[in-house]
Amino acid sequence: MRRTIEIALMGVLVGVFFPPLALSAEDSFTLPAGSTLQVRLTTTLSTKGTENGDPWSGRIMEPVFAGGEEVIPSGSVVEGHVTFVKPPGRVKGKGEMRLVAETITTANEAARYSIVASLQDAQGAPGAKVTGEEGTVKGPGKSAKDTAKEAGVDAAAGAGVGAITLGGTGALYGAGIGALAGVIHSLAKHHKDATLPEGTELTFIVSRNTTAKKVTPASDSSTK
Repeated sequence: MRRTIEIALMGVLVGVFFPPLALSAEDSFTLPAGSTLQVRLTTTLSTKGTENGDPWSGRIMEPVFAGGEEVIPSGSVVEGHVTFVKPPGRVKGKGEMRLVAETITTANEAARYSIVASLQDAQGAPGAKVTGEEGTVKGPGKSAKDTAKEAGVDAAAGAGVGAITLGGTGALYGAGIGALAGVIHSLAKHHKDATLPEGTELTFIVSRNTTAKKVTPASDSSTK
């Protein structure tokens, strides 16, 4: 009997001084896989200057709900890093870049937790497109219109030089030389960089369930 009382008392003391570390169902929430995060980028990223491992940050544009409750308030800070950068090539190869979201910190740093989410879309980045399961951002590449225009200008210049130096028939040779020069000039130029300017609206998809502590959204004092 005495032994039983001692064990019971020990259990009480352990519960008082060493409370359970696991979150109870009332204090936690699960952000299910497939949840959408709308993030406004607060960092400018580009295949010109950005390197593998560089950090980036943004803010949640729309609150996220789980189980009918708001669990991630708008304005929460999202942080991650760039996992891959490939500068654009000359003849072929558009600039490419990949980034992942890793953490969310709610207002006043009330909670900070890890997430696994991949990029699905980017709006507000001229010419950039998101492709593939890994969410690769690709640059716009070269403009066919600009390339033709450049070649045309060079061809006209070549024709003018040919006409001056060789007379009327020289213009034909000059035009051919100018067109060739235009093509060479175009090939020598790089494709355009993939750039995500500050303010770009990114859409991330949560890849797996994430459990975190519940945070009560701060009330708007202006409504009181």
